Amino acid sequence: MLWVPGIAFSGGNVTIRILKKAETHNDHVFLGDIAEISGDGPQLIRMVRQTDLGPAPLPGSRKQISRKYVLGRLKQRGIDLSGIHVIAPHDAVVTGSGAEISKKELRKIVSDFLARKLPWDKRKVKITQIRVDRKVVLPDGNITYKIAPAKNADYLGRTMLSIDFSVNGRFVKRVWVSADIEVYADVVVTTRPLGRYKIITGDDVHLAVMNLAKLPSGVITTCKDVVGKRTRRSIDANTVLQPNLVELPPLVRRGDIVLIVAESEGLKVTALGRIKEKGTKGQIVRVENIDSHKGIYARVLDSNRVKVDF
Repeated sequence: MLWVPGIAFSGGNVTIRILKKAETHNDHVFLGDIAEISGDGPQLIRMVRQTDLGPAPLPGSRKQISRKYVLGRLKQRGIDLSGIHVIAPHDAVVTGSGAEISKKELRKIVSDFLARKLPWDKRKVKITQIRVDRKVVLPDGNITYKIAPAKNADYLGRTMLSIDFSVNGRFVKRVWVSADIEVYADVVVTTRPLGRYKIITGDDVHLAVMNLAKLPSGVITTCKDVVGKRTRRSIDANTVLQPNLVELPPLVRRGDIVLIVAESEGLKVTALGRIKEKGTKGQIVRVENIDSHKGIYARVLDSNRVKVDF
């Protein structure tokens, strides 16, 4: 029998028992997916079963189904309601089917990623916590994912990471998780208070194991990087040293008389010069040629010589 919109179809009595909980694997919810249907007339039962109740909820989401709503959809379909009996729990719901990825599985995904990507000695790393807000439910299909740290992440302390999930090659969902990462390493610490411009000796510093996540970036990790340098200001005992706290002592100072060396292939010229500003080894400083009084720039070789670079 052909159904024509606006014409009521009647073919007997039908009882529809809505399930309290149902799950759909389709894009739309059909009455036959969520109810037990019995009665007279196979054509009428088929029409009832094929009644579209609207778009299916997203995977993991739910949609409440009421008796009034079902009757309304049946009426829209052109079915005579006089022989229709709908029995429905007051809290009947249908959920969208899909693959569930639990919080535990998400933590494992992040943990495995960090084990591969952390730029630190794994023996010195401790991941204290991986925070996941909620489980992830995805549509059925071939699930793949791509995980990446937030921009400029240094894998120290609280680190944010995104996980992009795709199903059958199509992007579906992005979730954010965070990991607390502790990295323990040797850092250079002052043994005693050091005054300004103090030349640092081996007795002035020692190594201590600390969590880099709780320290400023770029701390000094080997004593050889500071011994022989000098402090730029007064430093308290037990201070973790950073590059901005130390400097190379100047080899030349304003007013020093040095030998200016200028050479190229087969030619070497020297002259006496007067330093116009302090400088460390390798630094370019202003120098005045004593004979010509001409100012030039030269590179500090040691405390007695500077070189003009061609």
